[in-house]
Amino acid sequence: MRSDTSQTRIRVLGGGFVLTGLLLVLRLYFVQIVHGQEYVADAMGQYVSAEQDTGARGNIFFTDKTGNAVAAAVMQTGWRLAITPKDIENPQATFTALSALTPMDQQRFFASVAKKGDPYEEVAFRISDDAGKAIRAKKIPGVMLVQDQWRFYPAHELASQAVGFVGYKGDKKTGVYGLEKYYNDTLVQKTDGAQMNPFAEIFANAQAILSKDPRAQQGSIITSIEPAVERQLGDVLSKVMDTYSSKLSGGIVMDPKTGKIIAMALTPNFDPNTYNLVSDHSVFSNSLVEGRYEMGSIMKPLTMAAGIDSGAVSLHTTYNDTGCISVSGKKVCNFDFKARGVVPMQEILNQSLNLGASFVVGQMGHEKFSKYVSSLGFGEKTEVDLPDEVLGNIASLQTGSDIDYDTASFGQGIAVSPIEMTRALSTLANGGVLPSPHVVTGIKYDSGVTRSISVPEGRRVFKQDSTEIVTNMLVKVFDTALLHGELKQDHYSIAAKTGTAQIAIPGGGGYYADRYLHSFFGYFPAHDPKFIVFLFTVEPHGVQYASASLAHPFMDLAKYIINYYQIPPDR
Repeated sequence: MRSDTSQTRIRVLGGGFVLTGLLLVLRLYFVQIVHGQEYVADAMGQYVSAEQDTGARGNIFFTDKTGNAVAAAVMQTGWRLAITPKDIENPQATFTALSALTPMDQQRFFASVAKKGDPYEEVAFRISDDAGKAIRAKKIPGVMLVQDQWRFYPAHELASQAVGFVGYKGDKKTGVYGLEKYYNDTLVQKTDGAQMNPFAEIFANAQAILSKDPRAQQGSIITSIEPAVERQLGDVLSKVMDTYSSKLSGGIVMDPKTGKIIAMALTPNFDPNTYNLVSDHSVFSNSLVEGRYEMGSIMKPLTMAAGIDSGAVSLHTTYNDTGCISVSGKKVCNFDFKARGVVPMQEILNQSLNLGASFVVGQMGHEKFSKYVSSLGFGEKTEVDLPDEVLGNIASLQTGSDIDYDTASFGQGIAVSPIEMTRALSTLANGGVLPSPHVVTGIKYDSGVTRSISVPEGRRVFKQDSTEIVTNMLVKVFDTALLHGELKQDHYSIAAKTGTAQIAIPGGGGYYADRYLHSFFGYFPAHDPKFIVFLFTVEPHGVQYASASLAHPFMDLAKYIINYYQIPPDR
């Protein structure tokens, strides 16, 4: 009996020691690995408390093509410099000594020194650890360092509208644009892990791992944005802006099958580290998600796909092109007002014929065309994980007259966002399914565990055979019709189409005679696409059609992507 009791006690004690040891090891992991930098910063502090520029916050990461995380937004630690004015014996000598070690605002410094009755005045901010050590070594009377942290964006302008920034909402700092806003509840650190007891910390991390929604727990976010492709897209758009003095240019690179956004850029852009210096705040908005535009002839391949999918037309169908027709008492014409006579379906896309698109809708019927437009996601949110997404405006297809259906067939009279259009065009690239565009792929918790974010499966819009026919048609457009075949690639098939849309006068006053939006999309390799690229530019000058303004920029970007990812040839 005594022997059994002793063995039980030994087992209980042994189990207790093992459990204690495991808890100590886990606690050591969190102290040294997860929160090591925080304890180092605490040890270096001067024990002067002050409200920090930005509260603790998770990081945002890009992902390069090898799967490595690249910092896009991080918390940076350092120091604020404060003084006790009455203890500053020689203001000029003090300023000279300090300004040699860190940037100083002379006017602010001397104005602060003059406040002799104030025991605490902050005179410099965001001071690095190295500068802090140098200042501390000087032991200047009346000078103190205060531990600080702030949001830093290592990539500067890269994907600035997608990333967003932390700014003020009232008197509180929070995510106000981009991913910083959309994922604010995930990114904000509601508790200080360095002060949490080991049992609570282990429980918190277990809760994060087991949570049904990874976004419901605090952590860092991992995006699908590839920094090298993002940079190349930005460079291409900058050249478009420089060449044509456009009002705005933007682009999206996406995997048409998964909806992962590889790059998303706009110009003009901004550096989120210095957002307070930007005078035109409209540059903060992500027009690819928040803007709505009439896109023009890139709508025609979708109209053609609907016509083929519904059985209203086939590749061998022809129509008589008269150059202009009268609909609802108004004229609908080709871009050049010229008649083509008897025209097959391929030429509608080759020559971008408005009357051809109108013919396809006429064969389908208005009700069926409207159903396809709605099925393509126009007029609904894509639910992309970015803030302030707008709905496309397709109201004219519910309440309009016959002419509204005709103009919608070639991308006028209905307005959609670039992300809406990119998603819809992806149905042609992926066999007919509407994908779910998204930027964030996972949440990384303090424990080091990363959980993937699932996205909804897309609905089928077209039969695969229908999209294969339209893809073949778009390859012919690229190989033979676009710039007379100048951009055809010997070893890669590319499906592409341009769009040139008149810009509507606000208030329903028709269209400007001299203002256009140019758009372009393409996917490659055409029959097993890895990427779809969408480009647009608003009010370019000195150029009439998108084939002239955007075809070469698209090709430059496509070649870069093909080489960068080493995509095998398909020809």
